[in-house]
Amino acid sequence: MKESYITNWDEWKQQFHYYKEIRIVFSDLDAFGHLNNTGAFKFMELARMDYLIDHQLLQPSALLTSETFVVVADLQCDFLQQMFYDDVLKLYVQPQHVGNSSVDLHYMAVNQKGDVTFVGRGALVQISRKTGKAVKWDEAQYQVLTKENI
Repeated sequence: MKESYITNWDEWKQQFHYYKEIRIVFSDLDAFGHLNNTGAFKFMELARMDYLIDHQLLQPSALLTSETFVVVADLQCDFLQQMFYDDVLKLYVQPQHVGNSSVDLHYMAVNQKGDVTFVGRGALVQISRKTGKAVKWDEAQYQVLTKENI
């Protein structure tokens, strides 16, 4: 399978540094005993939120009151291997393209054996709580996002 957002697999994999460790629990499984396909999207959300918080792009205490916030504009996942109960994944998150008010994040899940189990990408857009319209990143946000895009 060739993911359209990955031009050079080896170079792409080397860009990732930030990750969240996630253990697959029983409630993540489907009737066949492997990770339900919705689980990957939940895991991407967990890693994305931790990334934003850890990089001070999101303040949990202001999540419902801040003037701006980010929304997921699109999200896709490509499954490469099955995942099972008690597997431990490192879910990597990496900004790829930073626009005026958006960022394209890429994801890579690696299991405890070192195998890539799924990859994905998604666009986030910063919007105004009042107007619902896109809001340009401020300079500090832009610097954080582009610094990570090494």
